[in-house]
Amino acid sequence: MALITSTTPAFPCAAPRRQTSTSAASAAAAATSTRSWPSFSSTILNSPPRLGPRFWPWEKVKLGPLSVSPMGFGTWAWGNQLLWEYREEMDGVLQETFNLAIRNGINLFDTADSYGTGRLNGQSERLLGKFIRQGPNKVQDNIIIATKFAAYPWRLTAGQFVKACESSLDRLQLDQIGIGQLHWSTANYAPLQERALWDGLVAMYEKGLVRAVGVSNYGPRQLIKIYDYLNSQGVPLCSAQVQFSLLSMGPEQMELKAISNSLGIRLISYSPLGLGMLTGKYSTSNLPRGPRGLLFRQILPGLNPLLNSLREIAQRRGKTMSQIAINWCICKGTIPIPGVKTVEQAEENLGSLGWRLSSDEIFELETAAKESPGKMIQNIFQTR
Repeated sequence: MALITSTTPAFPCAAPRRQTSTSAASAAAAATSTRSWPSFSSTILNSPPRLGPRFWPWEKVKLGPLSVSPMGFGTWAWGNQLLWEYREEMDGVLQETFNLAIRNGINLFDTADSYGTGRLNGQSERLLGKFIRQGPNKVQDNIIIATKFAAYPWRLTAGQFVKACESSLDRLQLDQIGIGQLHWSTANYAPLQERALWDGLVAMYEKGLVRAVGVSNYGPRQLIKIYDYLNSQGVPLCSAQVQFSLLSMGPEQMELKAISNSLGIRLISYSPLGLGMLTGKYSTSNLPRGPRGLLFRQILPGLNPLLNSLREIAQRRGKTMSQIAINWCICKGTIPIPGVKTVEQAEENLGSLGWRLSSDEIFELETAAKESPGKMIQNIFQTR
């Protein structure tokens, strides 16, 4: 199969600031209509029809004012002992993994100020800061760090969120964060705290501590509300991070995707591999240790149609099941951020780039997902 030409579209993820404050509700009303996409110029020999452009790791997509790789890497496991069995002697391997990603064009890394268990709270940010300093030359100029700030109950003012951002900058040893994100909304349990969260984002942006702002675990209704509020303050909402995968493609995710598209917000898909359930490496007789094993035991028995479809397409393509699952997220217009702990995982994830599933393959996967009774449990902080 020979690629003759290929172009990458300009997809503006943050709506430009408007002179008049137009409510997002009117835009969202049309969110489920067909979006008119840019025209693409690509000629491919002996291959089925493609959806959109082909991405290589060193090509970039727009994420608000930023240019990022079409896939980022998540660092939840860097410091998490409970779920991911982190040990400090793993740091050398994590540095190698980071360096490999950088050398291959990945420049987006997602983290959070709450990543790391117990005394290791904030360890993910500390490691990223260390790896950036010790990484390839001039790496700091190109790296985009997207970090999330936890909505802890004691963070009740905009000033406290600014201090949280400054603490993250200290751990990362950076002067500015790429994307400052709210880790979750408090609308479900402490609605009065919500305005402090939003004002905190505004303050971070206005002080120049972050280049762009985003949210995580916001549902469709809350996303429209915060978009309107930030827009009224002259702050563009760049991104919305949500659990999105072939295991999490329910009506709410699709509604959020449609609204994000209509408002020019880029969707970042976390857990694109369903914590590892879509890799094909596990079965009911081969479960991971710890809490993941308990979750997998409940869900894996209902995933046979989807796993079989992933396996068949992977065999036809000469890819792995993980690469098929991640590529599906890219084909849906999102930026996936699979987690990585080893060089081997990074190498495998990089194989998700540079090609596209066909429309028939996407339909096959989504049909199998709908036929599979097993679904991923949603984040408890996810709002409507």
